[in-house]
Amino acid sequence: MTSDERTIPAVGVRPLDEVFDAIESAHRRPQPWTGFDHGVLGAYRWAAGAQGEAPVTTAAALGAMGPCRAQLLAECQAAAVRLRDALNERTDPAYALGAYQALAWLCGHHEDRP
Repeated sequence: MTSDERTIPAVGVRPLDEVFDAIESAHRRPQPWTGFDHGVLGAYRWAAGAQGEAPVTTAAALGAMGPCRAQLLAECQAAAVRLRDALNERTDPAYALGAYQALAWLCGHHEDRP
């Protein structure tokens, strides 16, 4: 095995150091934080194992260091459902949108980091 073939710790499809950078960037956002900001930060912190409960379902991470990829995907899907419900009920979708966009980025559904 070459040094290039070693496994790099990851959260979803993102390298762990990239996720920690995303958390730091989210913390640097101007306050007061919006519901969107809280959703993004909650998703990143849970995914990195720094928060006990998932941002949408409040489920505990199944992995020793955080959620597994399947759990990340399930939480992303739950965030999409919560977002749809908020839009249908005409309630504030900001938190669900932030969580969804962060989880979708972690899962590799898009390249734009929220």
